[in-house]
This record gives sequence, C-alpha cells and structure tokens, in this order.
Amino acid sequence: MKDFAAIDFETANNERTSVCSVGVIIVRNGEIVDSFYSLIQPEPNYYNYWCTQVHGITRRDTEDAPVFPKVWKQIEPLIEGLPLVAHNKAFDESCLKAVFRCYQMDYPDYPFFCTLNASRQALPDLENHQLHTVAAACGYQLENHHHALADAEACAWIAREIL
Repeated sequence: MKDFAAIDFETANNERTSVCSVGVIIVRNGEIVDSFYSLIQPEPNYYNYWCTQVHGITRRDTEDAPVFPKVWKQIEPLIEGLPLVAHNKAFDESCLKAVFRCYQMDYPDYPFFCTLNASRQALPDLENHQLHTVAAACGYQLENHHHALADAEACAWIAREIL
C-alpha cells in the first residue's frame, strides 16, 4: 500500500464517542507527506482514571479544545480519497463511527485496514502484536506510545512494511 492515512484516537472514558485526541499521518507514494494532531473536547466530557493513566490527557487539557466536527473539517481534506489504516481498526473505526453518529454527521464509509490483523499474519512469531512490538519489528522505535500522533506514525511505518 503506497497511499493511505494512518489514524489513531485516544478516548477520555469507556465511551467510543469520547475521543479526546486524534493523530493522522498521510502517506503518498510510500512517503510520509503530512501529519495532523489535535486535542478534542470529548463527548461525554469526563475522564476516567484508567484512560488518563494510559495517555496522560486530562479534562484541563481539553477544556478549550474544539469539538469533533470542527477537528474533522480539518482532517477531511487531508484524507480525501485515501483508505484509512489503524493498529486495531476495531477500536479506531468504532470510535470514528460513534462520533459521526453522536454529532449526526454522515459517515462516508471509509475503507479501513488493520495493521494489527496484518501483523499477526505477516509476523506470526512475534512475542505479541502490540503496536510498539510490531513497530520495532518493522524498524520503527515508538518513543511516545499512546500519544495519538506518535501511534499513527508507528502505524504508518508498519503499514508501509507489511500492507
């Protein structure tokens, strides 16, 4: 796969609509050509302890952040015509669909590919198929795991190697 957009969401709580950050990496002709990151005011707007422990984002961080529709208006032109790729697409795609429903936006039925599933087939002997493990096997050292942009970049690196 030479042209795609790798995407990653972090959530504030257990609700899929509670996206609080997004990272997007644009790949064209196999090269990273653009990136986008934003904090997002989650819906519902509360943080549970466990999610904050994972990514470090708190309500204070997103108090003045834009709501999802405003953020998506910035992302939409970047990803136009590109398939989306995520590590564990089941999570990221469900978040995307949930926030589209929440804000009554028409979902464009993006083609979505999964580097987690692909890595299980392409690299069956890894000790696990977590993002940082697969990224390292593909030659990428993930430094800031659970930061949406860093995770999207690791996903893009994996996708370039195995998709």
